[in-house]
Amino acid sequence: MNMFDLSDKVAIVTGGNGGIGLGMAEGLAKAGAQVVVAGRNAAKSAQAVEQLKAHGGRAIAIEVDVTDEASCKKLIEDTVSRLGRLDILVNNAGTNIRKQPQEYSASEWHSVIDTNLTSAFICSNAAYPHMKQAGGGKIIHIGSMMSIFGASFSAVYAATKGGIVQMGRAMACAWASDNIQVNCVLPGWIDTELTQRARAQYSDLEGRVTARTPAGRWGLPNDFSGIAVFLSSPASDFLTGTAIPVDGGYSVQG
Repeated sequence: MNMFDLSDKVAIVTGGNGGIGLGMAEGLAKAGAQVVVAGRNAAKSAQAVEQLKAHGGRAIAIEVDVTDEASCKKLIEDTVSRLGRLDILVNNAGTNIRKQPQEYSASEWHSVIDTNLTSAFICSNAAYPHMKQAGGGKIIHIGSMMSIFGASFSAVYAATKGGIVQMGRAMACAWASDNIQVNCVLPGWIDTELTQRARAQYSDLEGRVTARTPAGRWGLPNDFSGIAVFLSSPASDFLTGTAIPVDGGYSVQG
């Protein structure tokens, strides 16, 4: 299983201190990567690092505000300075404001765009020269089912998630000759803090999602450990520009 071995790799996971990000970080750490848990909440990131270490992983925390360009660039530079290299970047940090389209303010639009999409662009661009110099790398963007479907309450979120898929495809084309693979993961309905708020806001959401999902359940953060390892490892060296649903079959239902 050497094709899945990440023991000499360094990975950054933005928003890696909880939810899907932590699930992906756990997979990377268990495969041998040294993981940088990047988040704004330093205490939460420290807890995540201890959790990864408890599983035998290697991890450190670096504080970042993904809505700030300088902070994103500093995250990349600090990682390379402290750990010597950067092989894997998971652009997972995200937020949502659930409203009808006519109810959003411009400031709310910019807040979601900057967190979900602009941060991924800045971090990827900052990572690119380090990956190119190292002879290759892996970038994983986190999209959503809203990259595929429409929903009346997620106009801004959907714009970011559709955008991140198209941005990933463009990066994949641009950087393939540098042996950098860029792929997107499209989570379905996953049990996280973000979706717990959605279920509190829409009381029928839990049942509707379960009924539509062939797997018969909501996803869990650790359902993303395997896809993180696959897309970060030599096993996926000829896979780039894709958008892979991890949704228990939700998106294949008519």
